[in-house]
Amino acid sequence: MFSRLLPLLILIATLAPAALSAPPHIVLIVADDLGFSDLACFGSGYYRTPHLDRLARSGMKFTSTYTCGPNCAPTRACLMSGQYSPRHGIYTVGSGARGPARLRKLVPVANTTVLDSKIVTLAETLRAAGYTTAHFGKWHLGPPPTAGPRQQGFDINFGGNRTGSPRGGYFSPYRNPQLKDGPIGEHLTDRLSTEAAGVIRQHVRKSADKPLFIYLPFYAVHTPIQAKPKLAAEYAQRATVGGHKNAKYAAMVETMDSGVGRVLAALDEMKIADNTLVIFTSDNGGLGGYTSADRQLPNGITDNAPLKGGKGMLYEGGIRVPMIVRWPGHTRPGSSCSTPVITVDFYPTLAEIAAAALPEKQTRDGVSFTGLLRGKSLPERPLFWHFPGYLQAYGRQGAWRTTPAAAVRLGDWKLIEFFEDGRRELYHTGRDIGETKNLVESEPEVAARLLRLMIDWRKRTGAPMPTRKDDGAR
Repeated sequence: MFSRLLPLLILIATLAPAALSAPPHIVLIVADDLGFSDLACFGSGYYRTPHLDRLARSGMKFTSTYTCGPNCAPTRACLMSGQYSPRHGIYTVGSGARGPARLRKLVPVANTTVLDSKIVTLAETLRAAGYTTAHFGKWHLGPPPTAGPRQQGFDINFGGNRTGSPRGGYFSPYRNPQLKDGPIGEHLTDRLSTEAAGVIRQHVRKSADKPLFIYLPFYAVHTPIQAKPKLAAEYAQRATVGGHKNAKYAAMVETMDSGVGRVLAALDEMKIADNTLVIFTSDNGGLGGYTSADRQLPNGITDNAPLKGGKGMLYEGGIRVPMIVRWPGHTRPGSSCSTPVITVDFYPTLAEIAAAALPEKQTRDGVSFTGLLRGKSLPERPLFWHFPGYLQAYGRQGAWRTTPAAAVRLGDWKLIEFFEDGRRELYHTGRDIGETKNLVESEPEVAARLLRLMIDWRKRTGAPMPTRKDDGAR
């Protein structure tokens, strides 16, 4: 009898750990306006980021991570919805009718600024799977009490509202109704990371068996550039490296890194680091790296080299960002992944890891990259961008960071289409990461194939296009 049962018992014993293991805690940290090379582990020789460097050594670096938008709001909407911008209508911050009206050749598409409450957010999906959900920092998708984090799936909200930058600045008093003021001189980045660390400790002490989702979208390092004076003074004495030379910005980067360290220390203290997935990334490229023949674009605050351009552009410097993932037992320490992933992939990835059911009737544009975390491959697929509005250069007349445009990447090839004049630019990002050589003339078949992909995608998603001004509107 026992001999007949032995194979069954062995099978049960083999399957039991996978069946009984609890889903991991999830910590998702999103910096604001942090450029591709703004971490030491991603190439900076000026900014000090020891905690994120340590996270990279213990986890996996992603070197081809893309955001769905070149600025703040669209990326956050795509993250929470798992959908590209044509699905939810958030393409930019505020209005797409930016800059001097006389210089806009097209009428931009109307922009939405509040994430539709009918969309089942990532936070709602994780909460339905049993997670406690906590938000700390920048929301930028609608105002409480109607469309804030608490209305979109978060049990806890510290500091999240409709604003895209800290209303009262980075030092207390913050003038933030969703965050009590701290002592005079307290830095907002320190405060948000301290609150997140505190919730981690409190949760483990009271609900150790329940998984926790921490979403920490820092306001840093978005303008205004307000750094701790002592730290900024230290950087002022350091030798600059390339385009990284702004001492106050550098101090803000290091303060953000210290905030990440504070959260990681809480995971270690509560002995849950080995059962916690940690992801760090940025919402778009850094504010800098701009060049223009008319010299009217600003130099910016940082430099995204070796990438071209910066925040507000569909060049790599505007949409390609650093990402680090640590998931003990899954990601190999010190490893790197060059497979392209994009913002809409976070939703299905985290849902799969959390064993959460995806909303059946809600369109999903992303794919899970869980396999990449375990060293497996992901089938090649196109990535898309649609930005049917204008972004002006800061404080300048007659210069644009972008006019209405769209882009697609497939493999190493990337095509950008500018809607005002139909101009197209084709780059091979593998051989030319800086997008210095436009190959649209020498590779017409590649350009035509990518354009067809983009046009078909616009039809499938119902992506609206900017329109021509009629003679009376000129």
